[in-house]
Amino acid sequence: MNDIPLVDLHASHAEIADEVRAGIEAVLASGAYIKGPEVAAFEREFAGFCGVGHAVGTANGTDALELALRALELEPGGGVVLPANTFVATAEAVVRAGLTPVLVDVDEEHLLIDVEQAAERVRGAVALMPVHLNGQLAPMERVLEAADGLPVVEDGAQSQGAARHGRASGSWGRISATSFYPGKNLGAYGDAGAVVTDEAELAEAVRLIGDHGSARKYVHERFGFNSRMDALQAVVLRSKLRRLSAWNEARRAAAERYDKLLGGLEGVALPRTLPGNEHVWHLYAVRIDRDRDGVLAELQQAGIGVGVHYPVPVHLQPAFRQLGYGEGAFPVTERAAGQLLTLPMFPQLTEGQQVRVAETLAAAVRRR
Repeated sequence: MNDIPLVDLHASHAEIADEVRAGIEAVLASGAYIKGPEVAAFEREFAGFCGVGHAVGTANGTDALELALRALELEPGGGVVLPANTFVATAEAVVRAGLTPVLVDVDEEHLLIDVEQAAERVRGAVALMPVHLNGQLAPMERVLEAADGLPVVEDGAQSQGAARHGRASGSWGRISATSFYPGKNLGAYGDAGAVVTDEAELAEAVRLIGDHGSARKYVHERFGFNSRMDALQAVVLRSKLRRLSAWNEARRAAAERYDKLLGGLEGVALPRTLPGNEHVWHLYAVRIDRDRDGVLAELQQAGIGVGVHYPVPVHLQPAFRQLGYGEGAFPVTERAAGQLLTLPMFPQLTEGQQVRVAETLAAAVRRR
């Protein structure tokens, strides 16, 4: 019996292989490998997709977050409020930008930023950074209210194509960053990212900082670094962007099938969609109330590609010990870290594969 991967990148590639091959050959013939017409075209198309005026391609998603923060010219060392339940890159980018992560917990039902805690911690902070998790947006209307005038920077690495009350990810805050890591809903064939904003000045600042602080060759107006999208990744991303809405719809259908297959299974809590959100199901993560790691091992042994996001929260990572948070600081995040189990999710996932996942999961849980 064939294994079922957590993410099947080969299936997505098969749909676009000829188109990408032709695009790459055209880039190789042109010699415009860094930035160039393909990157400019992708930036225009992605900005339109997000409903904003500007997009700037970057080398990866972590750089995109850092560049977004640097473009705002925030007070050095200032606090940036963000949820503890996120990938380490969110906090990492804050530190790299010369700022201080100020962590808050998440809500129990959706595992999105606890807005009430955030509202308390923004006093004395310089920015608020909500994370759109697993494919759905944070409650952005409440986040903007909680920010109390501080700039809001969206971490949209997991939400390409998602919306809240009809308003797209990336269009709520002053500036937003996303990642095109290969496993994302919109994934490159290597590392890439982007910053999107409606403010032309912020977009130009991002472009300047990410190109060694230089708008003219050998003239460096400010301190910067090298974070530019290459044209080969833009070819892939343009091809995938044309299919993203359909692929996201396929993910929604797969999530609905999981809901039906797993509904009522004792010991398994299914993911919930925050009312008003249009979810794109970057991840489908259930919560196992006992022996999650045992269930994980059993599914892996059965050839089911399951994973855990994220087993060690940011505040308990050795690299962030200096923030001063100990065990118990964010109980919802810590509880979720010991319970979450991510099931296979990709646009080409078949009903038969999902039935096998559900049956294997149910059997493993019942043995606990």
